[in-house]
Amino acid sequence: MPTQQPTHTNALINETSPYLLQHAHNPVDWHPWSDEAFAEAQRRDVPVFLSIGYSTCYWCHVMERESFENEAIAKIMNEHFVCIKVDREERPDIDDIYMAATTIFSGSGGWPMSVFLEPKSRKPFYAGTYFPAEPAYGRPSFPQLLEGLSDAWKNQNAQVIEQAESIAAAVIEQIASTNQQPVAVGQPQLTNATSALLQRFDKTNGGFGGAPKFPQPIYLEYLLDFREHTDEGTRNAIDKAAKKTLDAMANGGINDQIGGGFHRYSTDAFWTVPHFEKMLYDNAQLAGIYARASVIYDDQYYAHTAERTLDYCLREMTNQSEPGATGFFSAQDAEVDGKEGLNYLWTKAQINEVLGKGSEDAKLILDIYGLNAGTNFQDPHHKDEPPRNVLRLEDRLDTLAQRASLSENELYAKIDAINEKLYAVRQKRKQPRLDDKVLVAWNGLLIVALVEAGEALDEPRYIEAAQHAADFILGHMRSEDGQLLRAYRANVAKVPAVLEDYAMLIAGMIKLHQAPFARNRTTIEMILELADQAHELFADDAGSYYDTRANQADLFVRTRSFHDGAVPSAIGVMLNNLVDIANLANANEADAVKYRTRAANLLKAVSPALASFPMSSINSARALIHMLEQEDEYASIYAFAGSSGAGEQGKAIQSPVKVLVSTDSLTVTDDEPASFKIAIDIDQGYHIVAAEPGDSDAAKLLLPLRVGLTKGQGIAVFADYPQGKSYGLDSVGTFNINSGRIEFDVIIEKSPSVGVAPGAPVLGVSFQACNDSTCQAPQTVELDIEIVIN
Repeated sequence: MPTQQPTHTNALINETSPYLLQHAHNPVDWHPWSDEAFAEAQRRDVPVFLSIGYSTCYWCHVMERESFENEAIAKIMNEHFVCIKVDREERPDIDDIYMAATTIFSGSGGWPMSVFLEPKSRKPFYAGTYFPAEPAYGRPSFPQLLEGLSDAWKNQNAQVIEQAESIAAAVIEQIASTNQQPVAVGQPQLTNATSALLQRFDKTNGGFGGAPKFPQPIYLEYLLDFREHTDEGTRNAIDKAAKKTLDAMANGGINDQIGGGFHRYSTDAFWTVPHFEKMLYDNAQLAGIYARASVIYDDQYYAHTAERTLDYCLREMTNQSEPGATGFFSAQDAEVDGKEGLNYLWTKAQINEVLGKGSEDAKLILDIYGLNAGTNFQDPHHKDEPPRNVLRLEDRLDTLAQRASLSENELYAKIDAINEKLYAVRQKRKQPRLDDKVLVAWNGLLIVALVEAGEALDEPRYIEAAQHAADFILGHMRSEDGQLLRAYRANVAKVPAVLEDYAMLIAGMIKLHQAPFARNRTTIEMILELADQAHELFADDAGSYYDTRANQADLFVRTRSFHDGAVPSAIGVMLNNLVDIANLANANEADAVKYRTRAANLLKAVSPALASFPMSSINSARALIHMLEQEDEYASIYAFAGSSGAGEQGKAIQSPVKVLVSTDSLTVTDDEPASFKIAIDIDQGYHIVAAEPGDSDAAKLLLPLRVGLTKGQGIAVFADYPQGKSYGLDSVGTFNINSGRIEFDVIIEKSPSVGVAPGAPVLGVSFQACNDSTCQAPQTVELDIEIVIN
């Protein structure tokens, strides 16, 4: 039977991105992002409609089905606009700019992103996300919006241009706000970051924050770094948070119990019902943290989780015959036939059909995967679909093994064998779409994880796959002048790489260089070449980095972000790289100084973000830990908070808070702790966040009163903090504060090795001062107390 030819074909048919190709047969006359498309809009004197999404985006698919496949709506779009489609994964530089515009204009962002541009300047005059084909969800219909904006362009053009200039100016100002005067950062900011994370930890369900639950592995990476440099009480709190979170995610429906690999996030607080898309960057980061935790906690369950996650990547996200040899793919879709998670869902009848009703295997699976407790999934978009189950574990497998009177290894073997049967049946179902483009940045993240797991689990095959991926990128994803190209698909490499591509590939190559049994070991020269190329392309004169290249004519602003999101910020990754490269280059002192200086300069750029809200730049805080471990090496080029050279860096904040102490010297021994009193005077009209700020979201965003080490090692600190009083409004959340004058006792005990860096211990008081309208950046006041340890 002859294949039916599509009715429509537009310019996207010549693209390689799976997302763009999904729209190549829409009746909409889509164009890729290009000078030609904007020139066409100017020629016709119409605005540009810019639609940004990605191939596994559920609501992108919904808007396509409702609007972009609708002949009548497409007619309006084609008559009144030039329509441009962008794959945000190919062009994160475009996505970042217009996401900033969307959040500024509408107060929120997401995908699909729907932005209307003035074609000459490419500045946005209207922005939103998903718009329904009919009025719904408190939003106008998409046709209404199109007709209204087209009418405004024709009849109120001056106001439209004015609005575009205003939104663009706000975007530019937001990005410019990242360029602030450096401040001294050090141990106090690490203490604040740790405190903020532990405040946000969900003690009941694991994770950080409420539903929807995102994995946030970078938080766990930081905590596992910091636990090596803190007191026993904080270490215990970190271990509790890390283990609870790792257990909950591995047990939950967010973890594909049958095939391995993690879904994007959990829609509920219990990690049960996921948003079903699978992203390479999530699985890379999660595999790495589980492998690392398996060593730290000597935990077979974490090792098993890491192994199943990476085996999923090697089986489904690359060329199976030689994993990594053509790179690793980007993502798998959330839906099948327009229905969320259909491939992953099960009923009791289906389990019984595969395993045999009443069989021991069926009884075991129905029990441990929760089907006996009833269904847990009802498709919210298709109410006529029967309820089904997302498979999840009630508890860790070692605990379930005890309940089943099996050894842990016996249960692992039994579960793995049963999962193979279920997986084989599942593979016969219609599968989610695969986005098989290769992205340098996400491959870099997976290379890191493969090497870490290869070492932790003694699995050379993972390191071999990592080496294959690095070889592929360096051999097939570079331009003629040797610069990286971001994306590869269908034998075509395209799009100049952005900073995250360089940063994440360099991170992977550093791991490969250090790996014990890597084939064709990555040389330090290769790493330095890429690092110098990144510096030339993305660094400014002060040593900070931008996310994009200079003088990109198709962008109206150059972006820079210190914020860690679903993937760590490129700048934070680069900062960690520079610290590591300086250590690798130690054999050549000139190179070591060069990269150490670059690290110090980049830390200066990040320092205002670390000082004001360290949790949002937590990967940069990880780099700060490792720089403090080598404080003497950096002493001549960076003055950490608390050091005698901090000078002007530390004077950025005029504080309404004064700190007094009852002594100027203390002595501690093995048998005798020491104690003293602290008094804090807070100016009228101000307050500080109390040591126990409460459980509200507002409380978790602020940094509480803390006393601890700002530098040095050798003591543990315990404070009898005063209670706070409730403050705030129900609309924004209440939290506890201290005001006026407060006094409390502090006890210190001898505790060798507690503290980030060797040296004489120095105490400090950290706090965040606020008035009724604003909060200052967190501050740390060092206490003028000499501490003698005998």
